[in-house]
Amino acid sequence: MSNNKHPKALPYLFLTEMWERFGYYLMLGIFSLYMLDSVQTGGMGFDASKKSDIYGTYLGLVYLTPFIGGLLADRLLGYRKSIIIGGLFMSAGYFGLTLHTEFSFYISLGLIILGNGFFKPNISTLLGNLYNKEEYKLNKDAGFNIFYMGINIGAFICNFVAAYLRNKYDWSWAFAAAGAGMLIGIIIFLLGQKHTKEADVIKPLEKGDMSTGQILGFTLLPMIVFGFLGYLIPGNVLGTDSNDAFIFGCIPVVAFFIYMYVKANANDKRPIGALLAVYGCLVIFWAVFHQNGDALTVWAKDYTDREVSQTVEKPLESIYLTETVTNDAYVNYTDKEFQSYLESQEDIDAALKAEGNEIERKELAKKLKEQSASHGYFKNLSKEKTPAKGGSLKLYSTELYQSINPFWVVLLTPIVVGFWGFLRRRKKEPTTAGKITLGLFITALSALVMVGAVKSADIETAKVSSWWLIASYGVITFGELCLSPMGLSLVSKLSPPRITALMMGGFFLSTAIGNKLSGMLGGLWEGFDDKSNYFFMNCLLALAATAMMVLLLKWLNQVMKEKNIR
Repeated sequence: MSNNKHPKALPYLFLTEMWERFGYYLMLGIFSLYMLDSVQTGGMGFDASKKSDIYGTYLGLVYLTPFIGGLLADRLLGYRKSIIIGGLFMSAGYFGLTLHTEFSFYISLGLIILGNGFFKPNISTLLGNLYNKEEYKLNKDAGFNIFYMGINIGAFICNFVAAYLRNKYDWSWAFAAAGAGMLIGIIIFLLGQKHTKEADVIKPLEKGDMSTGQILGFTLLPMIVFGFLGYLIPGNVLGTDSNDAFIFGCIPVVAFFIYMYVKANANDKRPIGALLAVYGCLVIFWAVFHQNGDALTVWAKDYTDREVSQTVEKPLESIYLTETVTNDAYVNYTDKEFQSYLESQEDIDAALKAEGNEIERKELAKKLKEQSASHGYFKNLSKEKTPAKGGSLKLYSTELYQSINPFWVVLLTPIVVGFWGFLRRRKKEPTTAGKITLGLFITALSALVMVGAVKSADIETAKVSSWWLIASYGVITFGELCLSPMGLSLVSKLSPPRITALMMGGFFLSTAIGNKLSGMLGGLWEGFDDKSNYFFMNCLLALAATAMMVLLLKWLNQVMKEKNIR
């Protein structure tokens, strides 16, 4: 990675981001499962609607704060200090999730949200600054692709660690591993500081630029006020109070970026306008892409055939990557009867606890965990695959399916980088904006794969092969590689140098809004009797964003040509 084509700091930033994403995606991979798991077995016990609401709000806020973190790094803290502060906040948040109270749950999420705001925009900006040297400029897209692969190596490994720790111990061990991973990333970053120091330069303001205090006054305070008003609106404009609060709270920040465009000098106006146009299209991509942690996790859990074959059952069981589900008599209970059953078990558990019988209580908790899983899994399993009463199945742990996307990223990144290099040598490489357009179109195709998955079987009475999910992730990953690292590269190329981190925060603002929309879309899942219509809706959304980019493409390419970049 570190040669005459790439800066010496790339391996350090690669590994820092790999460990940061290890923690982030470990937490995200089990987030929905943890919220849905019963209190008796260590989870939060939230219902599906509350889970989707919190999931979307968290994903939205975690990418909204980079706007503030980028601004403070550009103006006051610098990039390296911001990265270290952010990493420590996130680590504290992950460790806080091990406490398992609702109060500590929300405080911990708040720490992760703040930490990501300081970390995420500034490590990308630091990398982009390193590639601004003349000898590295032509390889900036490739550098961001390599950096992006680091993100996904961490995201791939973490789910196996999460499954092992959750199944052998409990949720706390998994969250603690996320915190430890973040600390490792910070240590690696500190070791490489001599290679990143030259790129950590605070650019002086130009005449007409708003001060830091003015920007925060025009954005942060109104954001809080608008969010509070959105929360208080009678009824729900967008489904829930938190949806209203989040989207209303984003209005002042979006307005600020529009104001920046309007007031920009002649040299900055067109590049800023081009970035804002791309941000608008990327909102849809993130809304569709981040179904992986919500609707697609539910799909993996409830509709995918996760049975482990006998040839690998013992090895996987020995490293705790499987879970056992037992066919108990209550499988055919109604929801009300099932709830009564669980309540009776809680009474037994309380009695055992009062008697101080710790061993029996743990055995009962373990049995309840297996039974709770079986209630959902056997509901739509075909009769020929359902074991007799008292029999059990070994299943792949649901969170392992979160590793499919990063697996594809690691596998496809060298191919994609090589393909762009092949086209570049023949002077046929698409512009960065062209790659983003292609990525949006491929994202639409990935949703069509899931339409095929629904149509492949009667999902009310039978499970669907894992290969559908693997194929869908493969397609959307190709689209992601054309789009996400290219978006980071585009921001680095077009942003005025003194506000690069702030504009990187704008990129993550589009991600934030898209992420919140992903939670809102996930909240619609239960309302679709025909699940194929849910995925077809995602396809149409991605096609609409593709059409917008096609209409903008000529103008975007012209702006990039004016800046002598591709």
